[in-house]
Amino acid sequence: MKAISFIALALLLTGGAADAGEVSGNAALALAALIAPHSQHITASEKALLAKYLEGQAKATFPAGKKISVDADAVTCRISDVNITEHSCELTFGAKKVSFAGGKAQALYATLVEAGVPSDGAAGSILEGVSRLGCTISPEDVRQESGGGASCTYNPGR
Repeated sequence: MKAISFIALALLLTGGAADAGEVSGNAALALAALIAPHSQHITASEKALLAKYLEGQAKATFPAGKKISVDADAVTCRISDVNITEHSCELTFGAKKVSFAGGKAQALYATLVEAGVPSDGAAGSILEGVSRLGCTISPEDVRQESGGGASCTYNPGR
């Protein structure tokens, strides 16, 4: 009984922190770059830089000392294992929801898988989803081409 009480107390004290996910490097950069075009909180120059990074242009210039934050309240992507042409995603930024399908949705779905997000499923669908996504990109570090400069944290699930 004491062991069960101790485990329950430990779970309560962590507040679910053990459920949080982290990713860095290539997957984090790709995740931020694929989410950024849909966010109203990112400037056009930040979106352009992240697009260049996704195209392999690590030396793209950006003001020194500035970091880019890409956040989303929720990201949910769905593919079908019945209709294998079906790919869709929904992003939530506060009250704003953005939905898209096709190749962009497949790319984001695959990036969530690469980032280690656990899959879920229901009746012919396979879901990848996170909540409280927060990515930080340091252009100075990315420019060094040493594997650093991109990190994301998230809560698995929708």
